[in-house]
Amino acid sequence: MASRQPSRSSRNRTAQRDAAAERWLLLLFVVAVLAIAVGLLDSRSFAPRSKRVAPLTMAEARRANAAVPIVARARVSAAPYRFRGGPAERAQAVDCLATAALYEVGDDPRGQRAVIQVILNRARAPGFPRTICGVVYQGFQRSTGCQFSFTCDGSIRRRTRHVGWAAARGVARRALAGRVFADVGRATHYHADWMVPYWRDTMTKVAKVDTHLFYVRR
Repeated sequence: MASRQPSRSSRNRTAQRDAAAERWLLLLFVVAVLAIAVGLLDSRSFAPRSKRVAPLTMAEARRANAAVPIVARARVSAAPYRFRGGPAERAQAVDCLATAALYEVGDDPRGQRAVIQVILNRARAPGFPRTICGVVYQGFQRSTGCQFSFTCDGSIRRRTRHVGWAAARGVARRALAGRVFADVGRATHYHADWMVPYWRDTMTKVAKVDTHLFYVRR
C-alpha cells in the first residue's frame, strides 16, 4: 500500500512556519546582541571616575596644594579651652592628646601643638564628639573613615615606647590648661602636603605648619 504524500498546501504551511520560526530566532539573537552592547556601554559610561583617574604623585600633590592660597583673614584665634572633668578624666584626655600628637607629627613640639589645637577645636565644633578622646578615636572601628589614621590603620596596635611621651603629655597639659596655638586658629581639619584629600576644595586653608596644611569650614 503506497504511503500518503503531504499535499502542496500542507508543505507550504510547514515552510511558512519554519520561515517564521527562523525570523523570530534571528530577531531574538539581534535583541540579545543589542542588550549586551548597551550594557557594556552603560558600565563604561557610569564607571566611578576614581577608577579612570591616575592618583597624584607626591610632587604633583605638593604643587596642587601650593596653588591653593592661605586665607589669613579666616584664621581667627581660638578661645582658651576650658576642661570640665575630674582628675581621672583629665589624665585620660592628656593621654589621648599626647598619643594623637606623637602618631601624627612625631616629637616636633610645634606640630604637636597644632594637632592638639585642632582636636580641641573639634571638641567644640558642631558635628564632632564632645569629648577629647571621642574626637581622637572617632571612626576607629572602621578600616576607612577614621578621623586620625593611626586609630584604624593598625598603628595603634604597634604602640612602642617613645622618648617623647613625657614631652607630648606636657604639651597636652598646657593646652588643657588654656594655652592656645594661634597659628592654626580655629582649624578643624588638616592634612600632609603630599596628599590631596577629597574635602580640600570645600574648605578654606588658613595655615601651614611644617608639612601640614590646616583648614576651617567655609
